[in-house]
Amino acid sequence: MRRNKKFGLKVECSDMPFEKALRIFRKKVDNSGLLKEVKERQEFLKPSTEKKLAHGRAVKRWKKQLRIQTLPKSLY
Repeated sequence: MRRNKKFGLKVECSDMPFEKALRIFRKKVDNSGLLKEVKERQEFLKPSTEKKLAHGRAVKRWKKQLRIQTLPKSLY
């Protein structure tokens, strides 16, 4: 992955079809986290709001983990 300050991510497609080069470019953009950063910068969130959202996501993950670990009622 080459990252140039002027032009961003690059894929050289001199000998490959355009569709393949586009697929490689999309994968590079996903792996770089560029779209995630752009989405985060679209609107400002107060730090306290970010903490609340992070805590809510953590609680949701924890409840999901507990659901996975417990047995269904018919098996015990």
